[in-house]
Order: sequence, then structure tokens, then C-alpha cells
Amino acid sequence: MSQKVLVVDDEESILTLIKFHLEKAGLTVITAEEGKKALEIVKEEKPDLIVLDIMLPGMDGIEICKSLRKEDYHTPILMLTAKDEEIDKIIGLEVGADDYMTKPFSVRELMARVKAMLRRSLQYLDIEREKERITLHDLVIFPQKYEAFLKGKQIYLTPKEFELLELMVKNKGKVLDRNLLLNRIWGYNYYGDTRIVDVHISNLREKIEDNSAKPEYIKTVRGVGYKFRE
Repeated sequence: MSQKVLVVDDEESILTLIKFHLEKAGLTVITAEEGKKALEIVKEEKPDLIVLDIMLPGMDGIEICKSLRKEDYHTPILMLTAKDEEIDKIIGLEVGADDYMTKPFSVRELMARVKAMLRRSLQYLDIEREKERITLHDLVIFPQKYEAFLKGKQIYLTPKEFELLELMVKNKGKVLDRNLLLNRIWGYNYYGDTRIVDVHISNLREKIEDNSAKPEYIKTVRGVGYKFRE
């Protein structure tokens, strides 16, 4: 069965373009032009990936993303924005989007990102991972369920936050530079800068640190990247 992608955009030309290329790649594509319909489709069809425009009539992409994460839907989300403004990108990532692209975009780049995100998603369905449980300090991670617990209490993470945490815990004590984290988690050579990593690290700290301004778990190594304490 082919993987299923939901594309949400109010521009018919964009929907047609993306749908054509995704189907050409062998994917099943569902489309929606407004937010409420998109939420209904997610719950009914359970897509493997969502390509979501920020600027939508009524319920915008930010609200959709926030609503899905609040309801514990972990579907990877690639957000599209017509604005080349840092604030749109940052807000999108903060509410749980896994990646973003600015319009106009290269179809080749869009397809590379979609394929990378779907590939990462499939890897997490590997049966062997069902047996895994990672414990470090007061942190317990269940990779097969995308669940993490700190001091016995569940912490709710987006898919990319979870993958980032898992990678860092598995490499505890090692300094991981931003480019390595970018390529390992996002699965391709990113065409922007590494601020996407910093945003996700900041979000992680807010969720697992007692004081995110003075982190005990995720340490910054200036000029290089981050490491998880041993």
C-alpha cells in the first residue's frame, strides 16, 4: 500500500502541482482547501504526512498544527508559507511543524523533503524497535510508541522533538554538531541554515528541563552544537 499524503492549500494551482508530482512518485494524495476540512480528513484518513499552507481562509495552518498536536496526532507536517518572514517559520516550528518551505519553492526540493520525511516515518515502524526501551537518569523513552516519560510523568513531544531527543540520548556525552543533527533528523542536506535545530532544542528544553535557562540535560557547546549529559 502506498503512503498517503494530505496537501492543504487554498490555491488550486499549488494543489494541482503538488498532487501531480506526489502521485507521479507513487504516493496516494488527498487535498483540502480549508482548515476544518483538513482536520476531518486527518482523523478519517490518517495520512502519513501533511503538507500544510500557513495562509488559509478561516482556520489557518498554525491553528491546524496546534490543534493536531494538542489532540496527540504525531503525523509529520511540512509547512508552506508565502511570506519570507522569520516569525512565520519560528511560530510554525514552535507549534509542532517538523519542517517548512517558503513559496515559491522548487518542486525538486519539495519532493526531496517529502521523501525524506516519509522515509524517516517508515523507519520508526520497524518491528525491531517494538522491543526497545531507553532509560537514562529520570528519563524513559519508548521509540516504538513515540512516548517519553520524565520522573514518571509523560512529556508530549512532536515527532521531530522525539527523534532529536532519542538521538541525543543514544549519543549521551558526545558533542553533536548542528549539521549532523540536521542531516540525521531531517534526512537531507537542508537548504537553509541550522536555526531549525536551535528552535527544536529550545522546545525540548522547555519540556524536559526544570529551568530551560540553566539546562541540566541538554548542554550547549558554543560554536559547535549540543550534547546530552552522561
